[in-house]
Amino acid sequence: MQDNSDEAGVWLYDLRVETVLDPERAPVCRHVAGESFRVEGETLVFDPGTRVSMYALAALLPLLPAKQRETAPGDWMSTDAEVACPDPHCGGRFRIIREARRWFAHAATTGLPDARGTPYWEGEP
Repeated sequence: MQDNSDEAGVWLYDLRVETVLDPERAPVCRHVAGESFRVEGETLVFDPGTRVSMYALAALLPLLPAKQRETAPGDWMSTDAEVACPDPHCGGRFRIIREARRWFAHAATTGLPDARGTPYWEGEP
């Protein structure tokens, strides 16, 4: 998607969320090092066979929209990339990696009837 300076919208990062393991603590939950999923706009994209604990996903979900947005260099959201599994005994962690940025036009993403255009997913190639 292209930035059109005449159209209101926002740049969002695509994210990759990768499972990493603490070398000093064994995972208690089902965490496989290197397994990952992507976040593209509002969509979670899982490769075939990838599995993520629903408890870990519940801990990650509130952070993902904030991580997609541009933040100041000194903001902890810009500098901190790993989230611990919510089980305090588990050594599993999730690394959130910012990748490419995409432009989302307001008219393609809003729910406001008077401002709505073609949904962004219908304009994808």
